[in-house]
Amino acid sequence: MLTFIIDALVTVVGVTTPILLAATGELVVEKSGVLNLGIEGMMLIGAVTGFAVALTYGDNMGALAPWLGVLCAALAGAASSMLFAVLVLTLGSNQVATGLALTIFGIGLSSLVGAGYVGAVIPPFDSLFPDSLAGDPLWRVVFGYSPLVYFALIMVFAVGWFLNRTRAGLILRAVGENDISAHSIGYPVIAIRYAAIAFGGALAGIGGCYFSMVITPMWAEQMTAGRGWIALALVVFAGWRAGRLLAGAYFFGILMTLELYAKASGFSFLPSQFWASMPYIMAVAVLAFMSARDVTGSEAPACLGRPFLPST
Repeated sequence: MLTFIIDALVTVVGVTTPILLAATGELVVEKSGVLNLGIEGMMLIGAVTGFAVALTYGDNMGALAPWLGVLCAALAGAASSMLFAVLVLTLGSNQVATGLALTIFGIGLSSLVGAGYVGAVIPPFDSLFPDSLAGDPLWRVVFGYSPLVYFALIMVFAVGWFLNRTRAGLILRAVGENDISAHSIGYPVIAIRYAAIAFGGALAGIGGCYFSMVITPMWAEQMTAGRGWIALALVVFAGWRAGRLLAGAYFFGILMTLELYAKASGFSFLPSQFWASMPYIMAVAVLAFMSARDVTGSEAPACLGRPFLPST
């Protein structure tokens, strides 16, 4: 029984990490007053980029190749987010339509670039801890994860501290709450939003490469399987608060593993398709709540999704 619980915990942490990374980045983006629906596309671009780089340089760089892949995935995610930023912030296009276009673009581009990498394998990350801890039947629940798991946890707390404890975070939140007022006292609203979008894209790219480099170290088309939409719903589920993001992420992680462990435990009186659809049903419910935020009095940034129209 203890082994089953530990295996379940390790699995939940593993499947939660990519959506936690993407949602942490999206939280910063939305706190600045921008709604980017292109998370899925950015994650796929990051996934194929990280895998391709790690595979290309694996023989020459050895254990450093996966880290180079993560770095390039972050850069690719940030670069793709800049396409969205230019269209939305500079050219004034609709944020919802542009975000959906970015998702479609990311799906198509990743499929095209990844066509030559199907069936290839890449070197894994080295463990941060000794094998005596990482491979121990009990301690692996703490020490037996990819380095990206610990990076995701650090980023959640770092973003929470940044938004709530620093002057720069206060300025970013002010831009998201009232961009006209922030502009009137001299803050560069557009530049701040560009930086927030780039940060969100970088974390989405890293979240995407977690699929192709850790969960299943191979490339397959659309391997993120809609997790970008779950990350988007997670931000709303957490009430735009970094402190709740972690708990919400693991709640969705449990939902994503229900199908597997319901079968393993014999709790299968409902069809497996029902358990597999649970995270997406919850995501739809949360996004429906988002559309009614003015009625429910939620804590969404006041300028979320609205174009910046300075009077001067």
